[in-house]
Parts: sequence; structure tokens; C-alpha cells
Amino acid sequence: MKAQNKPSRKMTVSPVKFAPLVRDLPTSAVTGVLGNLELVKDVKMDVTVELGRTHLPLKEVLQLEDSSVIKLERLAGEPVDLLVNGRLIAKGEVVVIGNNFGVKITQVHKPKASESGSDAGAMEGFDEGGY
Repeated sequence: MKAQNKPSRKMTVSPVKFAPLVRDLPTSAVTGVLGNLELVKDVKMDVTVELGRTHLPLKEVLQLEDSSVIKLERLAGEPVDLLVNGRLIAKGEVVVIGNNFGVKITQVHKPKASESGSDAGAMEGFDEGGY
């Protein structure tokens, strides 16, 4: 089948002009966002308590079995990390509540106004153990 040539229409093409991005939000905008916090207070978050970490060669991982013991890079008695959606937000100590484990918060991270994006994961004054 042979392509048919259609008469072409002339189109005017112009570049898009965007307004400059605003880096610092005015106080009224921030207040408006915080004022709407009530709308999301019931949203469920993933909360993780991290006892510790370690690095193992694949050979050792493949040899793990029932009764294997893994030494963590955290000393006994050191605070555990409390993460919300993967972000470190507090430190605490492990407690027993009836038959369950729990965490007593000992330090809460108060983010600075300048913290945002992926840089906000680190907590000032907290040693993350190099992970």
C-alpha cells in the first residue's frame, strides 16, 4: 500500500514559558498546609524498630539455619532506632509489655525547618552507625 501525501497545514510552535520556581514558601502557605494536617491524621504509617544491622558475605548468608546467631553492629543496651516509612524519627529502649516487646522513646527528632527531601533522614546528634 502506498502512502498518500496529505496537504500539510502550517502550525505555529512556540516554546513554553514557565514561571520561576519558588524555593521558600511564604509563612501563610506553610500554615495552610499544617492547618490541613487534620485531613491525614488517620493515614496509617509503617513503623519499624531496628535493633541493629550487620554485613555478611553471601557464603555466610547461605549457611544460615535454625539456631544460627548473627552478631549485630550495635552494642547491648544501646538505643534502638524508630523509623517511620524508612525515615529515622526517634531512638528508644526495648521494653516488655505483658508478652510483647515495645519501645520506650528516649529521644525524638525535631526536624529543622531547613530539612527537606532525602537530606532529612539523618537526625542531628544521632550516630547512625554508618549505615
